[in-house]
Amino acid sequence: MVTPMLSLPQGYRALVLGASGAIGAALLAQLRADPRCASALGLHRSSQPALDLQDEAGVAAAAASLAEQGPFQLIINAAGLLHGPELMPEKKLGDLQLAQLQAVFAVNTFGPALLLRHFAPLLDRHCGRMAMLSAKVGSIGDNRLGGWYSYRASKAALNMLIKTAAIELRRSHPGAVLLALHPGTVSSALSAPFRGAEIGRPAGMAATELLRVIDGLGPADSGGFFSYSGESLPW
Repeated sequence: MVTPMLSLPQGYRALVLGASGAIGAALLAQLRADPRCASALGLHRSSQPALDLQDEAGVAAAAASLAEQGPFQLIINAAGLLHGPELMPEKKLGDLQLAQLQAVFAVNTFGPALLLRHFAPLLDRHCGRMAMLSAKVGSIGDNRLGGWYSYRASKAALNMLIKTAAIELRRSHPGAVLLALHPGTVSSALSAPFRGAEIGRPAGMAATELLRVIDGLGPADSGGFFSYSGESLPW
């Protein structure tokens, strides 16, 4: 069942970045099913326009090509990297390698920084919402287990980017909201090596919960870090 985004105006326009992943695709599907949504676009590496977070010129070009379709009342970035064919989360200091640090930060931190630069200006100044998927393991205050060095650090850095950008955005877009969101464990390719299929929630359920959180927050919450449950998370 689709829950309408009541905090956004009738006929709102939405944009999902990283729409080819499990959560991104589920978010896009639910937004397209919302009768209040006039347009929901999804961007990824194979979309038109294409979006590659490691291609700075391409990110700028994608945003520029969508400017005439804006302003957007909702923009969500669902892209992220935890592991790959040649990398897994580090368990100890001895596992740290520059190439892995660079690869993880490129997708989880540097790419979203470019998205903030080029896509935040497309937000509706009075009621726009922009959310980026972070992770609870990026919380410094909540780190009790250690490990996962590059992923934790990349998400902690992302949180700082969001907090800092929210302060600037408050001046140019007084009614806008910028959020860092923890989606929880979802049954997806990202969580598959970590028992995601057993302990994760369906992507559709996660999308519903995330949209509900976005819908329930306002300008006073901009720059905050929230769980899919709506709980405010420590930095």
